[in-house]
Amino acid sequence: MKNILKKSRRNVLACAVVLSLPLSAVADDSYDALKAQVELLQEQLQKVQATLQDYKTQSATKQQVEELKQDVATVSTEASEYKNSDSVMHLTGYADATYFDSENGNAAFNSVTFNPILLYQYKDLILMQAEYATSIGEDGSSEFELEYATIDYFLNDYMALSAGKFLSPIGQFRQNGHPSWINKLPTAPIGFGHSQAAPNADIGIQVRGGVPLGGNSRFLNYAVYTANGPTLDIAGDEIEEVHTGGVTSNNDNKFVYGGRFGFLPIPMMEFGVSAATGEVAGENEPNARRDYKVYGADFKYKLNNLRLLGEYIKQSVGSASASAAPESADWAAWYAQASYRFSPYAWEGVIRYGDYNSPHNSQDQTQLVLGVNYLISSNAMVKFAYNFNNGETDSLANDDTLQLQVSYGF
Repeated sequence: MKNILKKSRRNVLACAVVLSLPLSAVADDSYDALKAQVELLQEQLQKVQATLQDYKTQSATKQQVEELKQDVATVSTEASEYKNSDSVMHLTGYADATYFDSENGNAAFNSVTFNPILLYQYKDLILMQAEYATSIGEDGSSEFELEYATIDYFLNDYMALSAGKFLSPIGQFRQNGHPSWINKLPTAPIGFGHSQAAPNADIGIQVRGGVPLGGNSRFLNYAVYTANGPTLDIAGDEIEEVHTGGVTSNNDNKFVYGGRFGFLPIPMMEFGVSAATGEVAGENEPNARRDYKVYGADFKYKLNNLRLLGEYIKQSVGSASASAAPESADWAAWYAQASYRFSPYAWEGVIRYGDYNSPHNSQDQTQLVLGVNYLISSNAMVKFAYNFNNGETDSLANDDTLQLQVSYGF
């Protein structure tokens, strides 16, 4: 292309020289031939100029293409770096607001909670997770509590080692069903609230995971742990409660050991058994040790829009002659619950019956709850529930209650 351009330019130059000569120097008989040659050279010049312009345009287009390729490569590299990032952080959690009206008490909007959950994962090796519970007290002050905070190390596809404060693996409700956007009713089953029959949290280490059994239809999940264990709240000569919120002290110098095993014969059905044992003592009685035992069983089943679940738990502390409250004590609770979503509508009906027994007669209670939920989405609902309570006469456990709750999981 460059040689053609040079040759054409020489022809044009020669033509220009000829045209600059006086017409008198050119013979008359060759004028027509020379004119035709000039016209031909002018036509060639126009073609050369057009070719040159096309060449410049093609060169510019090639440069743009190369620049575009570089941009695409840069974007691809950046996208790949994001996709293959070693660290991933995620914020989730739930929130709710509740209205409460007691048969012999005052009606009030008595609960507002916000529980953010922070998750941070490094590769497929480590997961850090923490739930921070925020609520409003009766006097309007804010209350804060670390529900759990653990560092989880994935040993293999079937096992993870967890250390820190974790929700008790004993039973089903506390570790899997307590968030308000999962719980079908505004409150926990009786006996499964804080410091009742079911342990809430522990500080220690646990190993948990799951394995398939004979294919993909049957599974076994497990969790075994050791922790500081609970402490006893003693008032006068009675044990008020077993405090299972998770403490960093271990004044009796003894640990608690336990766990849960769950079996799924089919993906939609699970049976679980739980147990724990150790020694506990009162907060100010480190030498008055006593035996501690807890055991339980649970199940859940799902069939289309029907959900069935239930659980039994018993927590016991032995006698201790050196204690201000030397007698043994037992806390036991159970419940059964059914819910059904009326498809394709967003309404859901819930019924739950439960029983709770403690060392204190004023806390013993049986409860029937009827609820209706409106599901705004799979993670947001409005709950209406009426609690028919039966307890000791003139005690709070005997008051029927009406509840309305809005909950959202994010």
